[in-house]
Amino acid sequence: MTNRTYFTPAGGLPPQSQLLTSRAVFTDAYAVIPRGVMTDIVTSMLPFWDGTRAWMLSRPLSGFAETFSQCIVELAPSGGSNQPEPDPEAEAGLFVVAGTLDLTIAGAKHTLGPGGFAFVPAGTAWTVRNSSAIPASFHWIRKRFQAVDGLAPPDPIVLNEQNLQPTAMPDTNGAWATTRMIDPADIRYDMHVNIVTFAPGAVIPFAETHVMEHGLYMLQGKGVYRLNQDWVEVEAGDFLWLRAYCPQACYAGGPEPFRYLLYKDVNRHADLSPVRAR
Repeated sequence: MTNRTYFTPAGGLPPQSQLLTSRAVFTDAYAVIPRGVMTDIVTSMLPFWDGTRAWMLSRPLSGFAETFSQCIVELAPSGGSNQPEPDPEAEAGLFVVAGTLDLTIAGAKHTLGPGGFAFVPAGTAWTVRNSSAIPASFHWIRKRFQAVDGLAPPDPIVLNEQNLQPTAMPDTNGAWATTRMIDPADIRYDMHVNIVTFAPGAVIPFAETHVMEHGLYMLQGKGVYRLNQDWVEVEAGDFLWLRAYCPQACYAGGPEPFRYLLYKDVNRHADLSPVRAR
C-alpha cells in the first residue's frame, strides 16, 4: 500500500445544468460534507493571513463538533502568515496535501511537502509561508490543549507520513493499517492525527462505538461508511464529522487503497464540569 495520493479541493462552481441532489448530510450524530460542495463561495479569509483562503469543515458548535476545528487552507504563491493562531491555548496539527510549506516552529525552520505533518504545541510561536510558484494546501486541525498538573507539555513534531511504517491492525494481514503521526504511548498529547489505510475490499468488521470524536477527510479512493444507522458512500475529498459514541464501520471499494486523515481526542479524564452553551 505505497501508492499514496492526497486530494485537495480546487474551488470553482458547478455548471447551472447540474442536479441539486448531493450526498451532503447533517444529523445530530454525524455530518457528511462531500467534495462537490467545497466551492469558491464557501471559502473564508483569515485575519493576519495573506494570499489565503480556507474551507471551514468543522468548528465547536452546539450540536456539532465539540473538541476541535478543521479547515483546508490554500496558500497562493508568497501567501501565509507570521501570526497564524489567535488563541494562545490552541494546539495545531498541520497536514500538507499539495505544494510546499515553509514552516517555522519556535524559530526552527522546516520545509513540508505532500504527506508532511507538523504538531505545534499550544503557546508556541509559528509561521507558515508558501515560497513556491504554485499554490499549496494543507489541513489545519485546532484543539484547545488540556494541560495536566505534573505532566510536561508536549514537544513539536515534524515528519512526513511517507517515511513512517503503517501499523497493521490485529488479525487483518495488513489489509487495515494505521499510520500514527503522534506516538500513541505518549500521554502528554491530548489529540491524535492518524492516516487510516484500507486495501480494496478491506473492512472495519464491527460498529465502533466510543467516546472519541472524529474528523475524517478522505485522501484517496472510495468506500462505504456505516454512520449510526445509515450507509453513506464516500470518496476522496469528502469530510465526515462523527460525534462521540456514533456507531461507525466501513468497507473499502476498489481499485485503489482507501485512505483518510483522522482526528480524535485522547488521553484525558472526562470533564465533569456542567455542559456550557457555546
